Amino acid sequence: MEASSFTLKPWSSCLLLCLLAFLTLLASFAVAETHYHEFVVQATPVKRLCRTHTTITVNGQFPGPTLEVRNGDSLAIKVTNRAKYNVTIHWHGLRQLRNPWADGPEYITQCPIRPGATYTYRFTIQDQEGTLWWHAHSKWLRATVYGALIIYPRLGSPYPFSMPKKEFPLLLGEWWDRNPLDVQRLAAFTGGAPNASDAYTINGQPGDLYRCSKQETVRIPVESGETILLRIINSALNQELFFSIANHRLTVVSADAAYTKPFATRVIMLGPGQTTDVLLTADQPPAHYYAAASAYQTAQNAPFDNTTTTAILEYKSAACSSKKGQSSVPALPLLPAYNDTATATAYTVQIKSPSRVQIPTQIDENLFFIVGLGLINCTVPNSPRCQGPNNTRFAASMNNVSFVFPTTTSLMQAYYNGVPGVFTTDFPPVPPVQFDYTGNVPRGLWTPSRGTKLYKLKYGSSVQIVLQDTSIVTTEDHPMHLHGYHFYVVGSGFGNFNPRTDPAKFNLIDPPLRNTIGTNPGGWVAIRFVADNPGVWLMHCHLDAHLVLGLAMAFLVENGNGPLQSVIPPPADLPQC
Repeated sequence: MEASSFTLKPWSSCLLLCLLAFLTLLASFAVAETHYHEFVVQATPVKRLCRTHTTITVNGQFPGPTLEVRNGDSLAIKVTNRAKYNVTIHWHGLRQLRNPWADGPEYITQCPIRPGATYTYRFTIQDQEGTLWWHAHSKWLRATVYGALIIYPRLGSPYPFSMPKKEFPLLLGEWWDRNPLDVQRLAAFTGGAPNASDAYTINGQPGDLYRCSKQETVRIPVESGETILLRIINSALNQELFFSIANHRLTVVSADAAYTKPFATRVIMLGPGQTTDVLLTADQPPAHYYAAASAYQTAQNAPFDNTTTTAILEYKSAACSSKKGQSSVPALPLLPAYNDTATATAYTVQIKSPSRVQIPTQIDENLFFIVGLGLINCTVPNSPRCQGPNNTRFAASMNNVSFVFPTTTSLMQAYYNGVPGVFTTDFPPVPPVQFDYTGNVPRGLWTPSRGTKLYKLKYGSSVQIVLQDTSIVTTEDHPMHLHGYHFYVVGSGFGNFNPRTDPAKFNLIDPPLRNTIGTNPGGWVAIRFVADNPGVWLMHCHLDAHLVLGLAMAFLVENGNGPLQSVIPPPADLPQC
């Protein structure tokens, strides 16, 4: 008897492949979970630097809870406000597609959750994985109200690098030896610069180099030879930070929840809001090694916290070594000087996408935004409310417009419900006056106008924004964050952007995908994205001292065609003003 043979015809083979792809897609949705959490915002006694303060926390934890989910999962997070301040929560870096109601910035996409009230944030993770974070988006509450948001790949999908033995989130923060909101209120009253923080922290702890802190220093246990993944988040309120671990190389594999071409480095730099995932191999003699973070400060003559926070990378076999007479005092990494822009720049330009990306080349909206500080003349000079430089008050702006947050409703609610008089859509696409942005700027250009101005984008339009720092008051690296989007960083440089020559140097092959990017101090950065997420989305400096001064604007992205390109209706429990 001849053995029977079975041959797939081309059409049946294609059908089988389509069926398998459909079943795989179906399985991916089947394993997606919905995570339910309760966040109680409350006052909690927290002791740091020898003193106990009544600190605003989530669930009594500082930092707050770490959320662990997978790509495709949904979350429902009920926030109950038991503090005495208004509060909102922002899920930093999440796209929130068609769902600005869950984004969280106060008076932008929602009214605040008032004391005693609740609001449930509901959203789905869509095609994002990596390290993000959540934080309060009301005044300076995010100084202590923040936590990690870790998005793992879908079940069955591996990392694009070797699986680490362990993972550790490291949240870099700032600590004031007083109520941070009092610090903000004092600066708002005087018009001067806010007091600098008293310590930096790693996972809420200052570390060995501060008073009354040694016993609680964070420890990262490792076995010799193993590779671990560190998920590093700059959750500091006002400070860019260098980070390093003594005698160890760090391999960068992701930034802002987007995978990167791996590269090794001794030091990384993160602006507030940015995240970086690094692999570390425990390949040094068993001992204790400090992980440390200190300031990267670009503003001239500005007060800042020039201290160093530490955690300890602790080889488990180090105890045996110390018994043999070896020193148990951890080695301290050599961190860059606080003003080492060369090191910060050399690090940042190494971050690239893993392979060629699809990037907009035909630009529909070519925008040029100058960003920076300004000064407002006082009505009563030499008064307690006039403590800025030369009898002025500090201000900040984008394209000479200092952003004013509404107080009677949110921008998104006003837009959705057709409430007039809350905002205008005449934010300028270019500076109202052209000048030598990084040179000697005439004093008459130092004072911005004030307004709640939005810039309107059509759904699906391709957008390029060049963010140009200015030398008004001081040049500075401003970490700019765009809500509701991530974007490709196609170029950067120092001095004034040249539209005739600089675009030729753009990286249109493998630029990094970010949600927060710094302007070079005295320079510029160019970003591109497609406006495929309808709603009102805030763009602002993530130095909160600058945000409250007006260094912000918002995009109004119009609905496209049909429900899949339109904002979903607001939830029934959306807070009202």
